[in-house]
Amino acid sequence: MKNSLKIFAILILSAVMISFTESRNITGKVSDDQGKALAGVSVSVKGSANGTITDFNGNYKITVKDQDKVLVFSLIGYQSLEKNIGDKSIINVTMSPEIVLMEDLELKAYGNKKERASMPASYAAGKAYDQAYFQRYNNNFNTEGYASINENGYKNVKNNPLSTFSIDVDNASYTNIRRFINNGSLPPADAVRIEEMINYFKYDYPEPNGEHPFSVYTELAICPWNGKHQLLQVGLRGKSIDKTSLPPSNLVFLIDVSGSMEDPNKLPLLKSAFGLLVNELRPQDHVAIVVYAGAAGLVLESTPGNKKEVIMSAIDNLEAGGSTAGGAGLKLAYNEAEKNFVKGGNNRIILATDGDFNVGESSNGGMERLVEEKRELGVFITVLGFGMGNYKDDKMEIIADKGNGNYAYIDNLQEARRVLVREFGGTLFTIAKDVKFQLEFNPAKVESYRLIGYENRLLNDEDFNDDTKDAGEMGSGHMVTALYEIVRTGSGEKVPSIDPLKYQQSRSNVSEESYSDELLTIKVRYKKPDGSTSMLLEKPVRGNADIIEEASDNLRFAAAVIEFGMILRESEFKGTSTLDSAAKLARSAKGEDEDGYRSEMIRLIATAKDLRGLADNETR
Repeated sequence: MKNSLKIFAILILSAVMISFTESRNITGKVSDDQGKALAGVSVSVKGSANGTITDFNGNYKITVKDQDKVLVFSLIGYQSLEKNIGDKSIINVTMSPEIVLMEDLELKAYGNKKERASMPASYAAGKAYDQAYFQRYNNNFNTEGYASINENGYKNVKNNPLSTFSIDVDNASYTNIRRFINNGSLPPADAVRIEEMINYFKYDYPEPNGEHPFSVYTELAICPWNGKHQLLQVGLRGKSIDKTSLPPSNLVFLIDVSGSMEDPNKLPLLKSAFGLLVNELRPQDHVAIVVYAGAAGLVLESTPGNKKEVIMSAIDNLEAGGSTAGGAGLKLAYNEAEKNFVKGGNNRIILATDGDFNVGESSNGGMERLVEEKRELGVFITVLGFGMGNYKDDKMEIIADKGNGNYAYIDNLQEARRVLVREFGGTLFTIAKDVKFQLEFNPAKVESYRLIGYENRLLNDEDFNDDTKDAGEMGSGHMVTALYEIVRTGSGEKVPSIDPLKYQQSRSNVSEESYSDELLTIKVRYKKPDGSTSMLLEKPVRGNADIIEEASDNLRFAAAVIEFGMILRESEFKGTSTLDSAAKLARSAKGEDEDGYRSEMIRLIATAKDLRGLADNETR
């Protein structure tokens, strides 16, 4: 009888324990008070480490246990919410923008008198306030830095038959624009680099199958914002290499831990982002970690990728504080990369920072000379930007461009996953370097042209054949897209011109019979990753322009991105572009949109329209 009671008691206890630890899924959607989906919202079980974030459509799924009582929803710029779990399986949430009084903003920005006396002025001004809202009320405290952009104008083909530029696979501008709009403000004009917006998105280009490591795609359609013009799309698609086939990586994580990195969207997000990358490392990969604040230091010697716990422990222990000796950090990182150099491997520094270098070698020129010197040794650099308020986009773009690397802006964990997991090979492994475009237009067919974007990537025509001139890099599986707005010969439009040359004969008609049907010829020069002599690819372009409604999703969506960018820049070339027409064009070309990136841009356009409406009302 006693044994029976014991067995019964054990069964009861087991049932209670199973019930106590039973888990289930809760799903839901998070929206703002206007009904728009909120991506990147942190959803966590109160008092535990269990959490997730919402996707691009604002949806989430989280596994909870019976003892879990409350879900916490938080996003910078919005009031945090707590919701009782109870027996619910679906919990939808509406979050409201955080309302901050001016005196609270000033207190957060400056601290009280005692606090101001005990901290450096620059640190106190950037330490604890919510920049997204403070800059709405006092733009004087926004010290973000952007290089000025002078948009490309039209070139007369008879005088300028060649258009030469370096490729650009960076896309930091788009995510930075997304950050501005999601935080309730329109971006400054110089933050809008249209070529980076275009190149954020994937297009349906053919896989390469010849001797060259990329394919060339072209398409021509009537320009949607100026029906008298045509829009030419040129695309490259790099050869995809399976991650398991990539050569060993010798990586140095160069991490900014200065005081300006303390905000939640800086060092805390950075740690999570690097955690995603660490999970992708293989045993043959090695990682060292260098940090810099008031001084630079090595916190982890080169460590095999299968020792993930050791690497993550070093990352988790990082804390922010001090000024920013960025130049010293770069030098130490390069020394570490050279010491562990892998011949034939991927030798790369991954710099993560808000770009606010203010101690040591911090001038753009000094940084540029340093990374140019080191790239010749085979050590490249990838730059990941974080944060807002003191963000130095101009410095980071220069470092990546001159260091044979990529530049991405990380505004949330989903973007970190896209850059460091989904595009791991393309971000870290170069298949071609010094890639240059040169288009030669046929004056018998084209009167004038305008390259859209790439203002900071223009090259002299003679640089195309000069193998000593640096140009952009292309990674495994990467795509590069450029678009031209062209005016056909005989259109009757007034085009830029110069006086007739006195000492040179102007060209006679180029209408040799063999070329009479060609609009232009595309030439691409590139070097192998370890090569010093360039290779040449040529492709003539023929054909007529389709009406925009019959163009492919590739061209229509790229055109929508351009319209959006030109409106944000208040471009003189925007023609009849409107946010409504950009959204309509984007919706028509959304396609399958498996990852939701195109849908997200459509939502950003709608939010930008609301913000422009608010700005118009405020000026009345």
